Parts: sequence; C-alpha cells; structure tokens
Amino acid sequence: MHCFSFDIETIPDVDFGRECMGLDGLSDEEIATAMTFKRQQATGNDFLPLHQHRVVAISVALRSGDNFRVWTLGDEDAGEAEIVQRFFDGIEKYTPDLVSWNGGGFDLPVLHYRALKHGVRAARYWEVGDNDRDFKWNNYQSRYHWRHVDLMDVLAGFNLRASAKLDEIAAMLGFPGKLGMSGDKVWGKYLEGGIGEIRDYCETDVLNTWLVFLRFEHMRGNLDDKELEREFALVRSTLQGMDRAHLKQFLDAWPAL
Repeated sequence: MHCFSFDIETIPDVDFGRECMGLDGLSDEEIATAMTFKRQQATGNDFLPLHQHRVVAISVALRSGDNFRVWTLGDEDAGEAEIVQRFFDGIEKYTPDLVSWNGGGFDLPVLHYRALKHGVRAARYWEVGDNDRDFKWNNYQSRYHWRHVDLMDVLAGFNLRASAKLDEIAAMLGFPGKLGMSGDKVWGKYLEGGIGEIRDYCETDVLNTWLVFLRFEHMRGNLDDKELEREFALVRSTLQGMDRAHLKQFLDAWPAL
C-alpha cells in the first residue's frame, strides 16, 4: 500500500491579473494588492478565487512498504508546471491513497486548474472506472470514497459549519502544529525570496496532517495501540535521520509520550 499526505502553498497568479483583469504596467506586488482589493469589494472577503492561485510548493509525506519519507517536489527554482506534473506523476506511478486537510475544498481544485493551464496529463487521477473497474466504487473524485481522505471534511461529518483548522486539531492531539508560519504569510515571504522557508513550512503542514491521519486510522480501527506507536516511531526516526533544521524544530515541539 502507498499513502501520500500532501499540501500545497500558493501565491496570487499575478499573470492572470495582468492579462485578464487589465492590470498591466504594475509591479507584481501592486497587481496582487489590486486583485485582493477587487475581491474584497466584490465579496467582502479578500481570499482569491481558486483559479487565481499559483502553486509555489507541493510537499508530500509518503508511507510505502516499511518506509516513510517527506519532501517537497522539485528544486527551489522549479516552475509551477514541473511541480504540478510531478504530483500527478506520483499518482500515476504509485496509485496512492491521498490524505489532506481541506484538500477537496482547496488543494485539489487549485491543482486541477493549474494542471489544465499547463497541459499536465493525469489519467490515473481522473479514472472513475471506465478503464479500471477497481476505481468505479473507490476513486479520487468522489467525496465519499477512500482514495482521497480529506480529514477536515471527514472529521466534520461533511458539515462545513463543523470544520476545524489543522493547527488547532494538531495542537489538541499534542502535535506541533504551525511553527511561526501560516498561509497568509506565504506571499510576503515569497516577495522576500523566501521560497526555502515556504517549502519547509509546507513540509511541516504535511507532517501534522499525517500525524492526525494516524490518529484517525487508530480511531476507526485500522491501527491498534502498538501499531500506532510504531507508526509514530517511524516518523520520528525518519525526521531524526534527515538532519534538517525545520524538522528538528518539529521534533522538539513534539514531545515523546
């Protein structure tokens, strides 16, 4: 079995603003400000429509066989088309179960639009049983199937009013949660040239999501107490072996029971 926990980080698609909203001649920062202002004026909320987001990082935690890995797709200078293609290539290669927090409401729709923009092919991801009967009753597209578990959606009983923030649920369960970064800081950090910090932040979100998922698997009977502790131990040992500052900070904020 292969299982991907994933998360994306995005910034305003200033090329969209420049080309489709008549904002040519402005700086990227000015365009983003104008885009969010227009959104605020139209809706009372400055969160941009999903098709106006550009992906700058996709992080994945992969549980496969006896191994656990966490990394961010592509190099720091990789373009959006490459990292989106890498994400769907991973699905093509592994046919993993996907795990996310609000992936159905944000991450995957954004990836759909960006894949469409860049001509990314993703046949396995869009399979619903026409070519593989196993996907008829369990595919990535259905909200109620298990190939993609959107933890925020599932734990809320598919009730938007009951949804919670990953950071708060992680903290409630004794996991690190966010460590100084948050999604609303990504654009500012990107303007400062801090793509490395954005990628690190994305990896810690993936780790929080994975740890919450392990507790969910324990709750629904797929892991017993000893198996849960072994999974936690595998994550700890993997992060210790990677010797990276943000992962050490994550471990320091995750006290052993």
